[in-house]
Amino acid sequence: MTTLAQERSAEATDASVDSKRKNAIKGAFFSEYIDMFDIYLPVVVLSPVLFVFKPDNLSPGVQAIFASLIFITTLLGRPIGALLFGMIADRTGRRMASIYSVTGFGVVTLLIALLPGYQTLGIASYWLLVLLRFVDGIFLGGGYTGAMPLAIEYSKKEQRGFVGGLIIAGFPLAYVSINLVAMLMFMLFPLDGPDSPYAQWGWRIPFVIGALLAGVLALYYVYAVSESEIWETEASEKPKEKLPLSDLIRGRSGRNLLQVLLMMTGFWLTQNIITIFLPTGLLVNTLHLSGLQVTGTLLLCYTVLFFSYIGSGMIGQRIGRRRFFLTLGPIIASAGAGIMYVLANVPNLSFPAIVALVCVMSVLVTAPWGVIVTYINERFVTDVRATGFGVGFSLSVILPSFYAFYMSWLGQIVPFSVTPAILLVIGGVIATIGAYMGPETKDVDF
Repeated sequence: MTTLAQERSAEATDASVDSKRKNAIKGAFFSEYIDMFDIYLPVVVLSPVLFVFKPDNLSPGVQAIFASLIFITTLLGRPIGALLFGMIADRTGRRMASIYSVTGFGVVTLLIALLPGYQTLGIASYWLLVLLRFVDGIFLGGGYTGAMPLAIEYSKKEQRGFVGGLIIAGFPLAYVSINLVAMLMFMLFPLDGPDSPYAQWGWRIPFVIGALLAGVLALYYVYAVSESEIWETEASEKPKEKLPLSDLIRGRSGRNLLQVLLMMTGFWLTQNIITIFLPTGLLVNTLHLSGLQVTGTLLLCYTVLFFSYIGSGMIGQRIGRRRFFLTLGPIIASAGAGIMYVLANVPNLSFPAIVALVCVMSVLVTAPWGVIVTYINERFVTDVRATGFGVGFSLSVILPSFYAFYMSWLGQIVPFSVTPAILLVIGGVIATIGAYMGPETKDVDF
């Protein structure tokens, strides 16, 4: 009887841990999905109606600056949020950091949806939009630091690769979703000048949807997700008189952070060429595709990426994270850059050929991201894991974000059409060097 009772108790414990694991993983996946949904809202939904927040008499150069600030300020806010919420996650728990960050960007997204335009507040409406996007970036940066370490810490060692790939797959799914929502909004509320339905309030609906999704996710973490047992064990055994930041920037963790920042700088540079430059810089300005062709190409491409990220995570689990990076880095610098050169310089490519090449290039260049979430979490000890992951993941985005300036400088030496391929080579080389400097992590114990 005692043996039977013990077996039942063990089964109940296993079932409880399995339930906690699944809830943490689902929470991280939807956190990535909702984060990316929020990030792409201004790019996809708000860009066509930025005139709502600006005066009419701006020069083209000033208009370009005003448009870029809305996106850049979000990127600048992310490292700040990663640092702040990373310390919260390492000191008070991953779960609470997730609740705070998700609630924060949900509230900010709702405030953007309610923001009056230029006719009501004048130029102050634009600066309020920029400020809210900066604050939004802080909360979005914090979203990575709690949810992802929590999910990876709950994952079984042999499943971390799959879990990391699944989490990051929320990004392409969010991109597909926001584009479908935008297409629906344009159909229901036509855009035809400042007094049209879309300009007045149609663009606000996706922001309200984003805020509601964040609210649902916050409630999910409150009622369904448990704190990381690994963090709780470590927290109960060690004093907390020091901030995680002091441990992160010195000693072994400091060296690990530098290695991660170098590797991620390379991968962010290659990622930005695909996610930011490719849609307008290549498909629109160089290949002169129609709006429908661009939308169709990107929707198909990101649908493929959803599955390729998961596949990459599983391959990295099988062959090792470091070996995966050391393989993909040179492939990005050679095959990825070669396809980019063909797309940007070979004339009269058929539309099916363009779609096929874009999909293949995107899969090759962005494949490392299916492994990155797991790898960075494995590079840091529990005391500084959330801070290390958040800072390593978000701070490294800053230098690559100025890729357009690098292309402009390179364009003074070589034909401009060659510059995106050169940046893919540079990014692939930097990422390979960074990966080479780090160890294999797939067998690391937490």
